[in-house]
Amino acid sequence: MKKIAVIGTGYVGLVSGAGLAEFGHEVTCIDIDEEKIRKLNKGMIPIYEPGLKSLVSKNAKDKRLYFSSNIEGVIRDSKIIFIAVGTPQDSDGRADLSSVDSAVNTIISNLNSYKIICTKSTVPVGTGKWITSKISEKHTADKFDYVSNPEFLREGSAVNDFLFPDRVVIGASSSKAFKEMREVYRPLFINKTPVMEFSVPSSEMIKYASNSFLALKISFINEIANLCETVDADVHDVALGMGKDGRISSKFLHPGPGFGGSCFPKDIEAIKALGESNGIALNTVSATIETNKAQKERILKKIFKLMDNNVKGKRVAILGLSFKPNTDDIRESPSQFIVSKLIKESALINAYDPVAINNFKELYPDINYFENWKDCVTDADACIVMTEWNEFRGIDLVELKSLLKSPSLLDAKNIFSIKKLKSLEFNFDNVGRNFI
Repeated sequence: MKKIAVIGTGYVGLVSGAGLAEFGHEVTCIDIDEEKIRKLNKGMIPIYEPGLKSLVSKNAKDKRLYFSSNIEGVIRDSKIIFIAVGTPQDSDGRADLSSVDSAVNTIISNLNSYKIICTKSTVPVGTGKWITSKISEKHTADKFDYVSNPEFLREGSAVNDFLFPDRVVIGASSSKAFKEMREVYRPLFINKTPVMEFSVPSSEMIKYASNSFLALKISFINEIANLCETVDADVHDVALGMGKDGRISSKFLHPGPGFGGSCFPKDIEAIKALGESNGIALNTVSATIETNKAQKERILKKIFKLMDNNVKGKRVAILGLSFKPNTDDIRESPSQFIVSKLIKESALINAYDPVAINNFKELYPDINYFENWKDCVTDADACIVMTEWNEFRGIDLVELKSLLKSPSLLDAKNIFSIKKLKSLEFNFDNVGRNFI
């Protein structure tokens, strides 16, 4: 059992802290936001993530998981310190490391014995070298080891991803650090999870390279989907045939309105900026970014085409506001882009999402929100499905048509039967599927 501190109680910090406690360690999640800590100590979880509330409650009850704003005291009392603060995209595309810098400064001031300082936050290659140099200005090498331990958590599946990962990546430069980190993740050896040991720069690059490649697959299949529309092919058939090739796999070959969320958009911009600063043109990365932007524009054009290029004064029902199902995260969600453009064209917006409405209201307080999909689509001139929540998959298309003022539907996630839509005489469109 290790005494562990996790700096930051956001998405990564909270899931990681609860997961490490589940592994049997004594974990204290710390944050400068005293109100957030107060709520966490009352069992109030600030994010929607399936299974997280019960995991936090269980480990808090078993006295393995704590929350505190006494950052200095917890750091001094811990053996391993995870940095899990936000690294949002800066104006130049690079990762903003100001929160990481603040955390490191606090650690430096409270480094009272040997500790492992481990970064969970997604940080550019070279961050470990910078942190090590910064700490070394105040402390001798025997006082600390630095470790890079990137997370690979999928929003909506993060708890399972942490407890049952497909791999654990550890970047360090000393055998002592590797040994300590193997002990942290020792419970995973039972499941034969590979704990992979690399240099710090390689570990940092693995995170960015992984997210960039997954984003590339999404942009690729969206471009193929757009081509399918012009040659009467069905992108679902194409993706199925491609995915059976073990060199490709079927994962992330799902066409739609483009990727969003807290990771892919900022990480792919960050690796592009890293390439530029080192004189390396990452052409496939740049193409991925441009394709994703173009896909959102293409979805907007589909909406206008369905509505005879006139949305002024028309009521448009948006089903799905989060960037993917099973999360309340709306960061860079395609729905944000679509709603903003429709508002500029004087459309009237109805919106519904099972969990993301409150977050969306902070950005768009003046559109109409509903507590269920039926009320949202009632008397609307068009319905746009932007997120593939399971409850949308079960929508009765006969009922949907009866509620709409006009049977116009854009299925941007390809969840409905084309045969049924045609038989009901919907005016519809989707992404990359042959319905002629």
